[in-house]
Amino acid sequence: MDGAFGQDEERREGLRLLVESASGLAPRTGDLRAVRALRFTRPGIDRARWRRIAEMGWLGLRLPEEAGGAGLGMSEYAALATEIGAALLPEPVIEAQLALDLMGEKAPAGALSGDTLVLPAWATGPDGLGAGEGLSEADGRLSGRRLFVPMAQAADVFLLAGSDACWLVPADAPGLGLTAEDTLDGGHTGTLTLDGVEGERLPAPDPHAFEAAALATAAALLGIMERAFAMTLDYLKTRVQFGQPIGNFQALQHRAVDLEIEIGLTRAALRDAVAAMDAGEDCRRIVSRAKARAADAAMRVTRQAVQLHGAIGYTDEADIGLFLRRAMVLAPRYGSAAYHRRRYGNLSEGRP
Repeated sequence: MDGAFGQDEERREGLRLLVESASGLAPRTGDLRAVRALRFTRPGIDRARWRRIAEMGWLGLRLPEEAGGAGLGMSEYAALATEIGAALLPEPVIEAQLALDLMGEKAPAGALSGDTLVLPAWATGPDGLGAGEGLSEADGRLSGRRLFVPMAQAADVFLLAGSDACWLVPADAPGLGLTAEDTLDGGHTGTLTLDGVEGERLPAPDPHAFEAAALATAAALLGIMERAFAMTLDYLKTRVQFGQPIGNFQALQHRAVDLEIEIGLTRAALRDAVAAMDAGEDCRRIVSRAKARAADAAMRVTRQAVQLHGAIGYTDEADIGLFLRRAMVLAPRYGSAAYHRRRYGNLSEGRP
């Protein structure tokens, strides 16, 4: 995917090097034992790998250089997110990047070094994009709730995002409660309850940061379906029935071609959205188009991939099922396909 989001030769070369550097932490080949070992555990991440992620400069990818980041664009972020998706990394890289985007120059040094994991808490319901209401501040103390915080039990600090401000709150702050529920892929999400919690007040959240997180999630979904499709093609070439590989059967070839078309259309939609964001355009409509397509296509491709593996594909031991489960978790994150189709229609007709 190193050339998928590049706009010129120099940038494509940079993307290629970035993706190559990711192969040590997020390989597209090899077994998934390390991923399996963290499923349904708490906090569910590998802290040593998190520090390596920080050392690679992934966490400050979009931050300006004066804020300690790399000052790169959405093209680089999308290319990296694609590899993260393909590797099924359980670490919340996109969430940590969203927190860094929201904090900007206010980000603590530990968040960039990997010593402090800051996770954003912004959702007030199961679907949508952007910080909502649900937090009240009185005498410098916060009360309210935030829902569906990915990998919340791994956080050292939470960034509470409201419509008018953000607040940094330590995970062990008095008055802060956390309950967690498992997700289908073996991770978890948390519900935060705040009762008079002290926090460091920061400026209002930048809506553009949420658009970047939605687009990065769409790129991760692209990576998921790319690898699931590659694994399925390998299976079709090696599984033998009636004396020949099942990939020789025309009906299965047609299904595989349909899946390849889905992936190609998703990649094209992402490329357009990434270019618009890097150009500084109002990219809300095109982000919604890309996220809706990625969510729908990822579900279709991974489900078909499981089916094309036959009965073994439905067992927990089969790696292909891990990609379907991750797609089911990521597809609604930062807005479901239905939400983004609705937003696209509203924006197209001039409605807020």
